Amino acid sequence: MRRAHVKVIVPCYGYGHLLEGCVWSVLAQEGVDVRVLVIDDASPDDTRAVGERLADAYQRVEYRRHERNAGLIATANEGLAWAADSDCLLLLSADDLLVPGALWRAATVLERNPGVGMVYGRAPYFGPGRSPRVPKRWRGTRVWSGARWIERRCRSAHNCISSPEAVVRTEVQMRVGGYDPALRHTSDLNMWLRIAAVADIAYVKGAAQALYRVHPDGMLRSSADPILDLTERRAAFERFFAGAGRDVPGADGLHAAARRALARQALWQASRAYDRGALDREPHAELVAFALETCPDARRLREWHGLRMRRRVGAGRSQWVPLFLATGAAHRLRGHGVRARRWLFGV
Repeated sequence: MRRAHVKVIVPCYGYGHLLEGCVWSVLAQEGVDVRVLVIDDASPDDTRAVGERLADAYQRVEYRRHERNAGLIATANEGLAWAADSDCLLLLSADDLLVPGALWRAATVLERNPGVGMVYGRAPYFGPGRSPRVPKRWRGTRVWSGARWIERRCRSAHNCISSPEAVVRTEVQMRVGGYDPALRHTSDLNMWLRIAAVADIAYVKGAAQALYRVHPDGMLRSSADPILDLTERRAAFERFFAGAGRDVPGADGLHAAARRALARQALWQASRAYDRGALDREPHAELVAFALETCPDARRLREWHGLRMRRRVGAGRSQWVPLFLATGAAHRLRGHGVRARRWLFGV
């Protein structure tokens, strides 16, 4: 079988000390014909020296440097244009790593499933004080229809893909276009939705596909700013349904489901602020306002009624009420179930 031609785009800003390890994890991939483009977005560190050294040493590595910082979205879209002549492509941050065999597994899935536009898998987190468990055995592939995958995303309103594990069929990528510059933190979620609007989605079960580095300078979205997180996720869905998502079957209902899920999450976080007696430290009022703005039926949600009851009991005292203890335990169990399902099936 012809070896798949895979192009990997590595945007880099200030990760010169991590760049070589990232590029090595790509060059070490077997079973595919791989090329790497390192785009240095005017890094202030030694990225230029590392990038030029790698390009001089390996014909499969190309290095570019911006004279001025263009930002991640513009840099990523520049890389997508470079990869237009490949079979499939991957956007890999310079602080992340590929797992051996990842590109071969993804290319094999795409070869066997012509309707699939994107393949992803597990991406364990690692970093200081965090040693990842890296499963190596490929236990099969789960293929979701694009419509079904979009439905699951709308009902959870969460992004189930970290990014370095997502390999996209180039033909599909060119069809849906580049990353949306209006979405600073959730352009990836919006992209996955747009791909699922025109193609099926596959999940590699068992084996990890990439390693996602967690560190202070990383881009992992944090619950430290719940309003920003919720607002950015809402924007990803809003822009999707205003564009490519308009033609998805049942678009209105799916859009409403995403808004409802976001409102429930906001109200639950506001309720937890009451339980912890943290009204002076957490934006509970802003969370409630977000829920009411996002979902017209927010006052009918069970989370709304739970919040009203907590208000009556009083901040800091509600956590001792048996009913609220039970709802908290149930919420944690649901969270464990979501994480287990995501680990096993990718959604």
